[in-house]
Amino acid sequence: MSFDVLCLRPEVDFTRAGVTPPAGLTIAYRRPDDPELTALIRGARALVIPAVGGKLPGSLFEGSQVKLLQVTGAGVDRVDEAAMKKLGIAVANVPGGSNSAVAEYVVGCAIVLLRRLIWSDKEIRGSNYVSFRGRMVADNLPGLEGLTVGVVGLGTIGCAVAEAFCRFGSRIVYFDPTPRDADAARIGANYLPLDDLLKTADIVTLHMPLLPQTRSMIGTRQFSMMKRGAVLIQASRGGIVNEVALAAHLNSGHLGGAAVDVYSVEPPDTDNPLFALEGDAAHRVLFTPHVAGVTAQASANLFREAWANIERVLVKGEAPLNRVY
Repeated sequence: MSFDVLCLRPEVDFTRAGVTPPAGLTIAYRRPDDPELTALIRGARALVIPAVGGKLPGSLFEGSQVKLLQVTGAGVDRVDEAAMKKLGIAVANVPGGSNSAVAEYVVGCAIVLLRRLIWSDKEIRGSNYVSFRGRMVADNLPGLEGLTVGVVGLGTIGCAVAEAFCRFGSRIVYFDPTPRDADAARIGANYLPLDDLLKTADIVTLHMPLLPQTRSMIGTRQFSMMKRGAVLIQASRGGIVNEVALAAHLNSGHLGGAAVDVYSVEPPDTDNPLFALEGDAAHRVLFTPHVAGVTAQASANLFREAWANIERVLVKGEAPLNRVY
């Protein structure tokens, strides 16, 4: 079998977003667990994959004619970098296509956690209106204005998140191992070493890729540095946060709350320590299923850019845009 593009996400994803693949290309839509995946890849000139999913072994691409592996998102951690480089297969992503969606998610989660909105909903449903309202008022819960937001990773998404918080009157500090002076100046963010950021911020939001040097970069030591009552938003990649340490600091009451959109294993195992939280600690955590960047608008943007890059390479014979390696 031979065709132009093997796409490992359903065709309906594109049709409901109103995005049409380039005309004239033969496209095969298959599931990532298709038993004939190796043969399918060998018959394709390009591969389109979602950013979220299991690791694709480099061995799948040996002996193939694939020129481009196009990710319909920003993350490329499911791709075997060494194998792609060895085989000469270009890997491209779509950076920035979900910026607004992630920014909305992070700000929304921060408000929900700081003001205990979901927690209060549960208490009211349990007939605890008067007592819980009194507790909320007595605890003098903060809004976003005047709070310090620590952005860990000031890339395209981190900048969008910082700008969203700025509109609510928050002060922005950031940590990024790559100099971001121009971006920081544009949004009025001040650089701090990671330890100082953690000690300073009322809200810490993570926007780093999952790399060997970022795995478990937020663990027991880092949580201990954070201000008592601070809120963590984890919408980057699973594995950057040590979930055992996060659960312990929620249980102890040190952290004011956490929103968790990504997990060390996805789907998360039922024995994930965060699912064992009880009492007040259970009310201070918000779980979502890796959807921070998923909105109708974001999906349309990502899909259009991904297919445009496929057309650029296969039809026009040009080099891909946003090549990661």
